Amino acid sequence: MDFIEPAIILAIIIINAILGVVQEAKARHSLEALKNLSAPLALVMRGGEMKQIDSTLLVPGDVIILEAGNLVPADARIISVMGLSIEESTLTGETHPIEKITTPLGTDAVPIAEQKNMAFSGTIVVSGHGRAIVTATGMNTELGHIAGMISEESAPDTPLQKKLSHTGKVLGTVALIICFALFIIGILNKQPVFSMFMTSVSLGVAAIPESLPALVTIMLSLGVERMAKRKAIIRRLPAVETLGSATVICSDKTGTLTENRMTVAEEYTMDSQQKLFTCFALCNHGIDPMEQALLERAAALSIDTDSVCRKYRLFDELPFDSKRKMMTTFHETGSGAQSMTKGAPEIILKRCSHILIGGQVRPLTPTMRREIDDKAMSYAADALRVLAIACREDIGSHLRGDKSSYERDMTFIGLAGFIDPPRKEAEFAVTKCRQAGIRPVMITGDHKITASAIAAKLGICKNADQVMTGAELDGISDTQLSRIVYKYPVFARVSPAHKVRLVKAFQNNGEVVAMTGDGVNDAPALQKADIGCAMGKSGTDVAKNAADMILMDDNFATIVDAVEEGRGIFQNIKKAVHFLLSCNIGEIMTIFVAILLGKASPLLPVQLLFINLVTDSFPAICLGLEPPERDIMKKPPVCAAKGLFGGGGMFTIIVEGMFIGSLALFAYMLGGDQSGSTMCFAVLSLSQLIHSLNMRSSSSLFQIGFFSNKKLLFSVLLCIALQCAVITLPALQIIFKTTSLTNIQWFMVAVLALLPIPLVELEKRAR
Repeated sequence: MDFIEPAIILAIIIINAILGVVQEAKARHSLEALKNLSAPLALVMRGGEMKQIDSTLLVPGDVIILEAGNLVPADARIISVMGLSIEESTLTGETHPIEKITTPLGTDAVPIAEQKNMAFSGTIVVSGHGRAIVTATGMNTELGHIAGMISEESAPDTPLQKKLSHTGKVLGTVALIICFALFIIGILNKQPVFSMFMTSVSLGVAAIPESLPALVTIMLSLGVERMAKRKAIIRRLPAVETLGSATVICSDKTGTLTENRMTVAEEYTMDSQQKLFTCFALCNHGIDPMEQALLERAAALSIDTDSVCRKYRLFDELPFDSKRKMMTTFHETGSGAQSMTKGAPEIILKRCSHILIGGQVRPLTPTMRREIDDKAMSYAADALRVLAIACREDIGSHLRGDKSSYERDMTFIGLAGFIDPPRKEAEFAVTKCRQAGIRPVMITGDHKITASAIAAKLGICKNADQVMTGAELDGISDTQLSRIVYKYPVFARVSPAHKVRLVKAFQNNGEVVAMTGDGVNDAPALQKADIGCAMGKSGTDVAKNAADMILMDDNFATIVDAVEEGRGIFQNIKKAVHFLLSCNIGEIMTIFVAILLGKASPLLPVQLLFINLVTDSFPAICLGLEPPERDIMKKPPVCAAKGLFGGGGMFTIIVEGMFIGSLALFAYMLGGDQSGSTMCFAVLSLSQLIHSLNMRSSSSLFQIGFFSNKKLLFSVLLCIALQCAVITLPALQIIFKTTSLTNIQWFMVAVLALLPIPLVELEKRAR
């Protein structure tokens, strides 16, 4: 049997080494994914000629060509544009394309999302084309800064790791003190030195639950399997239980709390919806999210957009321009041509002289203008993006002169308001988080008004006064931020560095922080957080590699399920540790008291190893299969600052352990010199097996039922059979130094072994 303990220790070392290798590989994978975002080739002007070169050869000062469909190869300042739009979700988290301009933005610090005269490495050109002067390459780009933060930040120890580390230190210290004290007492009583040394070592074996590290690893692995069934994939094993201790969940908005798609939320017209969205369908290329939303709304109204576009064939257009803030398309009709113009409401309305009402073109009165303007402003106040559309039908058979002349004296048709809607299940998930004592926090790169409106709908904040912007964050120190961070449940227009600062601010206040996200911009904060949750569908490889957990359905509600599962896992680990420690205290008491009474040690080291590594381990593992208790999400999170058994838990463990030890000592006395050691061994082992049933729930065992965890029941019966075999089979009697018991002795063993159930039932009733 001497090989068992070193084999377990060796297994633990191997498991820890594997986990360490996986953890170190995670940062490498994140950096490799960032490299994949870099454009391999770049179009550059050199020597007056356009050349295609490797993007790694770019240097500041190079003039690069930006074309639709290409990745931007470096950070660059835009010097010329022609309808240039760039999608920057990898950096800002926002999916709508940004119209680029050449106008300088001034000397003040401007958030990345508002730097419209810049193109950033790793982003995608959606439409148009332009030129830009390279300002930064490699690690000096905004994407490179994120890579730097990923390499600098490391995930903190989980609450369980901290608690087990503390528990292990305490147990080791106590074990050394007890062993030393026992050795000294024996020497003073003139006991043989070698005999007392071996007895002290035996007591040390009893004091330390050798199977605990392996047991925790196994239980965490079982938790990984259960969480995978709920669409949460765990990438870092010790982090399984961290969500159970989470006190703050910092969530990105787009794609996490919202559906990550634009929809038409409001519409205004004095004519028909059919007319409004037929016009929107004509003045539409279906490229950006708002244009796609207009086509979806038209389809919902049974408008055959393909047929409409064939009937009114597009023959010319004025593309969208960020200065004009509108676009115009020209279409053939049976009686000539007509134009459709869509754009910002304030621009369109100024250029309209008439309005379409019930199919009739009528003059646009000042009262009507005020009504339309008020409606557009109310949409904007509700965080909607608003487009207006107007038309001209008096063009004739062909265009004459400047095409922009047809963008005057137009007929106003209507408005459409767009929003990236909150996920249907997100509001319930936020409510459930609050009930569980978890603070939900929205961190987004979007505008303050949009962020506050979405957050208010989800119940995260009440109004825009509870929103802090990235610019405001830049104006305060980390110390100030830690003091005021609780005042703001929403943070808007933030950068990747801001997200890391916010995670640290909460952690500095003792919070256990979970961070959700899907973009490259989320990766440093995902890695710094106590547990990072990446989106499986929309998440970038960088975010997934930096995260501890991946939500395969991109569903915020899955986070709440994971919290519940994490709490259940932590609860089960706590039950298992409670069980093992109470059993080991019983073993310590049995040996220590027997020595104090001048008796020989009633248990041999091989018997203690059998109890600790075999009899105790199987039931403890099966305790990890207990489902979460019904009220687990109505309790506050486990305090990370408290020990594993705060609130009187250790006192309960000691009382239960002393009771088990007393039963074993009583059996030792009953058996006398010949059978006492064997009876003590049997009662100590079997009473611990029975005690494992007590650990299943804080509720009565008779309420939850003996058969509701069949695997635990089977493991208890198996271990009882093993214990009986050790005592009755001659070959095993030689190994474990046991003797056969009479029927009366077996009856006494059975009665004593069952006593932990009524004791703990009385304890539960009193509590």
